[in-house]
Amino acid sequence: MASPYYTAEHDAFREQVRRFVAREIEPYADAWDEAGEFPRALYRKAAEIGLLQLNFPESVGGIKADRFYAIIASEELARAGAGGICASLMSHTIGAPPIAKLGTPEMQARVLPQILAGEKISALAITEPGGGSDVANLRSTAKRDGEHYILRGEKTFITSGMRADYYTVAVRTGRPGMGGISLLLVERDTPGFTRTPLKKMGWWASDTATLHFDDCRVPASNLIGAENAGFLGIMMNFNDERLGLAASSNAFARVAYDEAVAYAKLRETFGKPLIKHQVLRHKLIDMAQRIHATQAMLENIAWRLDQGESPVAELCMLKNQATQTLAFCASEAVQIFGGAGYMRGAKVERIYREVKVNAIGGGAEEIMKDLASRQMGW
Repeated sequence: MASPYYTAEHDAFREQVRRFVAREIEPYADAWDEAGEFPRALYRKAAEIGLLQLNFPESVGGIKADRFYAIIASEELARAGAGGICASLMSHTIGAPPIAKLGTPEMQARVLPQILAGEKISALAITEPGGGSDVANLRSTAKRDGEHYILRGEKTFITSGMRADYYTVAVRTGRPGMGGISLLLVERDTPGFTRTPLKKMGWWASDTATLHFDDCRVPASNLIGAENAGFLGIMMNFNDERLGLAASSNAFARVAYDEAVAYAKLRETFGKPLIKHQVLRHKLIDMAQRIHATQAMLENIAWRLDQGESPVAELCMLKNQATQTLAFCASEAVQIFGGAGYMRGAKVERIYREVKVNAIGGGAEEIMKDLASRQMGW
């Protein structure tokens, strides 16, 4: 039975991205992960197949697309089994949307075409050393001084933090709480702006950094949207960020499952392939069951978002469902591989190391549960 969500155009895009990943990412994923970075040229190559432009305005080089194209992109990028590459390559999907939705026409024309062509890199900077999910109480400040803002403070755990060219930074310009937050576009060569690289459990190929703003003078024209209205811009980002994290998590769960099935067919114990042992088959079925359930939830919510709905509670539950599915499948895949799954270079080993970042980023599981319960009126 044909899917109600995917068209022939979706299928053609999937094939194009699949070929790109097989040619440009998968052969190098291990080496790039060990090196802690990947070539900047990969951004341009991704732009050449329309991967970076999805769902951005056509007026600045974007491509009009429904959310199922983004799901396909997540699924195909995951095939390389390297979450860090995906995270940095697609960091513009959280850094650039506020510019596309709230930035001035001049800012959009100056910044977005370069990002969507893979010539410049975009990052989002919200989390601070003193707090993560509590966005309303961020402490970095920006004081107006004539035609500039004077920016002071720090951000941390910033994806593409070291080599981004444009940073969408949440700052406090007004009173305490969500009503005093603004968004500023900070460019990498701004005097007083420095970066410190961070070492992580996983996502090694994704450069992550703490950002330091020491009296940085940022042009007032770099204000994204209205002053003290930045919280709205941040919230507008969350629906698609959480949908993307869910799609990516379930995609990596599927890769772990596929790798486990392939290994179980080849590896023999006690005179027969692993997959002929009932206990192994049950593990694989448990993995497949969770993946299929999560995919159904993902596609239904993506369709509802495309219809103009904003199912926030369901999105929060979806993110948790997907990250828990990933955690289960990654663990079971390593178990099926045995000692081979504990060795560097195996996709399942890398995916296992990258489980926790998905359960934390974009809103920790506990925050998702609390937000969902409030949306449900409890």
